[in-house]
This record gives sequence, C-alpha cells and structure tokens, in this order.
Amino acid sequence: GGLQAPYVFRDGRRFVMFYGDWANICSQESSDGKVFTRRLDAGGKAALFGQDFDSNARDPMVLRVGGEWICYYSAHPNAKGAVYARVSRDLVKWGPERLVAGAGVNSKNPRYAAECPFVVEPKPGEYYLFHTQNYGREAHTTVRHSRDPLDFISREKENVVCTLPIAAPEIFQHEGHWYLASLLALRGIQISRLVWE
Repeated sequence: GGLQAPYVFRDGRRFVMFYGDWANICSQESSDGKVFTRRLDAGGKAALFGQDFDSNARDPMVLRVGGEWICYYSAHPNAKGAVYARVSRDLVKWGPERLVAGAGVNSKNPRYAAECPFVVEPKPGEYYLFHTQNYGREAHTTVRHSRDPLDFISREKENVVCTLPIAAPEIFQHEGHWYLASLLALRGIQISRLVWE
C-alpha cells in the first residue's frame, strides 16, 4: 500500500513516522528527519498492527502519556467510522485495540465519521480529542474532552466541547504558544493561534 496520512515526531535523537498502508499502521525511522527507513518485522512486513483491508486503518498520531505511547487512528469496520487506540512502551510492540470514540457530531457519511484523530493534553490529566467528519467547504471537526486518554466514548454525548469549521487539525506548541493547523479546503494548510478556555 501507499503512505497514507503520515505523522512524524521526534523521540530523542531519532525521528519516527507513523502512517497507514490502507489496512495497517506502519512506522519508519530517521536520524535527520529527511531520509526514513521502514521498520520491518522478522518476516519482512512493515505492519505494526491493523484491521482488514475494508476497515482501512489510517490517520495515526502518537501521544506520550507517562511511560507509555498511545497511537490513535481511524478505521471503519462494517462501514462505521470510529477512533481506535493501542498502547506501547517501546513503539514496536502494541497492545490490543481499544475503541476510543465513535462518530462525531453531524457526520454525513457513517464510514468517514471519525477521521484524522488528534489528541492533546494542554493541562496535566486533561485530554482533548479532535476528529473530523467533513472536508472542503463543509469542513467539520468535533472536539471532545476526557480525563482518560483512552476513553472519549463512555460519556460521548456529554463530552463534546465544541465543533469547528475545519478539517484534519493538528495542534502544537511553539515558543510557549498553542497553534492549530488544518486543511484549507484541500488547497493547503492554515494555521491559527489556539487559546484554551
């Protein structure tokens, strides 16, 4: 499969890229952030974990929580989009799949109701999940809050903080300020300051 929705982060002196190959989540490493080498298992396979081809595991992002890594990703088994997660201590061996969140608010297509998940912890123990339902002119993303980074579903109706007219957001800090980057109607990237209230 191809390189689908790559997510790159720095872990010490190495850069790690997670990506979907349409059915699985895979990873690559780099020492300079430019040239990456795929991680392969003993059988020569790049897949770390995944689902069947029709479920399309994709859109991975990774968050460090304590001594563990959580990889969030989208998939749509039985044509129902949802956010899943797996936990690892070494970025190589991953635990069982967990359902983290279902469809976002006002999703028009059940298959793509929980796209591009991104979780951030702006304050200790306060987690926010951003996940997209629509792209382009009707861009729409749901934001959820939880104190458990692996559970945005048990109080799914109550944990919605807001919805945003953006798609595929990623949140980051630079020089002490928070920023949100998102797709600009599939024509590029837009970046805006983000203030937590």
